[in-house]
Parts: sequence; C-alpha cells; structure tokens
Amino acid sequence: MREGMKRTLVALLAGASLFPLAGPPAVAVAPSVARPAAPARYAHSAGYAPSAGFAPEFAPGYAPGDTARTRAAAAGLVPGIPRGPQRPAPGGRLHIEYVPRSEAGHAARSARCTRFTGPFQRQAERYLRRKPDGRQSAGDCRAIRRFQQAHRIAPATGYAGPVTGAVVRLLRARKDPNRAGHCPVRAERTACVDLDRQLMWVQQAGRVIFDPVPIRSGQPTMETRTGTYRIYLRRRYHISNLYHTPMPFAQFFDRGEAFHGVEDDIYEGPGSHGCINLTWSDARNLWYVLKKHDVVHVWGRKPSG
Repeated sequence: MREGMKRTLVALLAGASLFPLAGPPAVAVAPSVARPAAPARYAHSAGYAPSAGFAPEFAPGYAPGDTARTRAAAAGLVPGIPRGPQRPAPGGRLHIEYVPRSEAGHAARSARCTRFTGPFQRQAERYLRRKPDGRQSAGDCRAIRRFQQAHRIAPATGYAGPVTGAVVRLLRARKDPNRAGHCPVRAERTACVDLDRQLMWVQQAGRVIFDPVPIRSGQPTMETRTGTYRIYLRRRYHISNLYHTPMPFAQFFDRGEAFHGVEDDIYEGPGSHGCINLTWSDARNLWYVLKKHDVVHVWGRKPSG
C-alpha cells in the first residue's frame, strides 16, 4: 500500500509541477528533419533511474560509460571490466550486453565465443534460422556473434543476453508490428506502445507510418499506465521540474507521462519514472510525425529483468 501511495503522489506531483495544465484521464477514443540545435548535450532522461539491482545474474561485459550507475558500482566491478568512459564506436553507440559475472572479464578482453547459453538463445536461433533447440553450439555462437557485431552489441561473444533478445524482437516486429491486433486500427494517426515487447510505432488507417523502435518504459513500482489517450502538450526542449533532467522532444499524453528522448543506452537500466523513453534520434523523428491531439494507445506489461 505504501508503494501505491508513493506512486500516486509522484504522478500528482508530476502533473502539478511539470507543466501548467493536467492531461485528460484515460478514456475510450472514438475513431474520428535535419537535427535542430540543442541547448545542451543530453546525458540522462527524465524518469531514468540507475539500475543498481538490474539482472543480478548478469554483469555488463563493458563498463557502459561514466554514468551515475557506473560510478556507484565502480568499487564492485568484476576484474577485467574497463573503467571510465566508453570509447565511441564506428557507426554509433554500443549497446552493452549483460553476460555471466564469471565471464565478464573474459568477454571484455577476448573475441572468442562464449561457452554459455543465454536466456534468449532460442529466440536468436529462430531469427537466424538455426535449429531452435535452445542450446549453444559453435555454429550458433558464430552466427550470434555476427549478429551482435552487425547491430553494435558488445561484447560480441555470442551470448544471447537481454540486449540481443531485445534487438531480435525489434527486427521481428518490423514486418508487421500489429500482427496480434492489440493496437486499434483508426483513420487517424495512432501511436502504438507495446509494453510487452518494449516497442512503439505509429500507424494510420492500418498502414505503418513510423516503423517500430525500441523504448524504455516505467520501472517497477512506477510502471507506465495503460489506456488510450491523446497528446495534449508538446515541448521540443523540456526540463522536468520534478527530476531536474532534460526531456528533449517531449510529447505528453497522460498526466506527466510523455514520449521523450534520452542519450544513454536505451537498453540500460530498469526503466523510467513512467515516461516512454526513446533514443534521441527516434524521439526527434517521432516529433515530426505526431501532432497535438493524436491518439496514443498503451497496452501490456513490461517484462521483469
């Protein structure tokens, strides 16, 4: 009960302090690009919380940059994990995979295949058209490593951890993201937010007009609320009065919950304080697709771990 009261208080404070007008409650809705100059380099999202307890059976294969989370855990890092900022990767930011603690040092230093079977082994095998038996083999590891290298997942040792699994889900969704029919088909623009798969896209009249992208929704006890809403406030450069953090390309749809960009790894951490986090570039692109009063439909539940 205490956690529920805390969650309610945070939601009320957000609605009162982030902006002058509160958004409408969830209701059934009847059917009816060059990068701009930013005032500062965004380092964290509003609603992003350090992941001190995230996936305790895993450890980052590489130190994921000089974040608050990295600094807090620095004293307890497994030997062999590089400390300090992450080096820029050709083609963009690295997505840091979580690997067994016993292999974290090895993973950071070596390009050899892992001997471990990851929790998303079967999903990776199926996507890569390998025999989906859920058991690591030398051939499976080579195929998964090539996949990780192509999608900037590090360390690329063939361990099918949660980041590899998330990228596989994203790629599988691109052909037909609404195959299960959870997002209502309307004549108007509808932002579809799938908490189960941690993805969002935009569709109109049954046609996808903004391809699926990864999201980071609310962390445990601060889950993103489900329902059907409309965008009621848009601010290109917003600073949260509650969390004192930047929210670039913020598009509010429910009492303080908004789409907005972040510049840390979208796959890092347990979640936001309720907002839908997107990468900076995805939030910028979404800004030019959605308009005020467009529909937002949120369903599902964020997977644990």
